[in-house]
Amino acid sequence: MKYVTAKRAGLVSCHACGRVEPRIRSVTPQHCGRCGARLHSRHPDSLMRTWALLIAAALLYIPANLLPVMHTSSLLGSEDDTIMSGVVYFWTSGDWPLAMIVFVASIMVPMLKLSVLALLAVTAQRRSRWRPDQRTTLYRMVERIGRWSMLDVFVITLTVALVRFKSLAVITAGPGAIAFGSVVILTMMASMQFDPRLIWDHVESRSQKPQDLDHD
Repeated sequence: MKYVTAKRAGLVSCHACGRVEPRIRSVTPQHCGRCGARLHSRHPDSLMRTWALLIAAALLYIPANLLPVMHTSSLLGSEDDTIMSGVVYFWTSGDWPLAMIVFVASIMVPMLKLSVLALLAVTAQRRSRWRPDQRTTLYRMVERIGRWSMLDVFVITLTVALVRFKSLAVITAGPGAIAFGSVVILTMMASMQFDPRLIWDHVESRSQKPQDLDHD
């Protein structure tokens, strides 16, 4: 049984309103009959833009974890805290559920997003037919969990508000928070720029043997 995609069927979808129209090759450029947007069978320069955003996010991921995300000043002195030191503090103080949430949302999720998007970009660039269903599922998971990566920034904001309300200490966001927020935004933009239809462009039939796909 053949995979039938819109591209192979001679159809093209509008990226703005979702309308599907027949592809007219004699008309260049072709515009959507509903909203007038320019039609593309695939996002222009999808892989190039995805790689650019991924590389920028990977570079910022290092200072996001090494630089302090929070600076605390009080009568007793000042202190800088990184994401990991915050996790250790919550864990040692008995707030292990909050420590786990911050660790997963701030360290594990961005790392997994970078790894999954890099895997999708590499396989699409190599025109691989390896496990398209699973790769599509990975892409959907990245899309859904991306917004939860900002949880650490929300924790910092909440901590700042609580401390300023209850004590004389002053807490401000550090450069690590800016780097971390940039990583989250860049990975979200990278997932938006990646066109998941590229996964299916080189998949020929469901009747292929799994071992053939694994060696592709």
